[in-house]
Amino acid sequence: MSGSQRLLRIAAGVELATLIMMLVNLATVHWPAVSSLLGPTHGAAYLLVVVATAQQPATPRSTRLLSLLPGVGGLLVLRALAARRRPAADAPARR
Repeated sequence: MSGSQRLLRIAAGVELATLIMMLVNLATVHWPAVSSLLGPTHGAAYLLVVVATAQQPATPRSTRLLSLLPGVGGLLVLRALAARRRPAADAPARR
């Protein structure tokens, strides 16, 4: 696993986790301190997902666009990249 892919995996997890925590905070107690801590953390993780996706070699445009989806974009990018690395089971064997 390359460094940018490891960064992408970590940033995608942080992005989703902070989004969930912000929504829970908003739906329950709505503490401003929690929002002021998680908001910038979520934003930084989001930007890291976009940058780390752009650093992946030969990434299709559709995958790069997936990275722009807040919250789940990083996870969708990881899934798309894993699908590209997996050999197609339906592909005929070459001789």
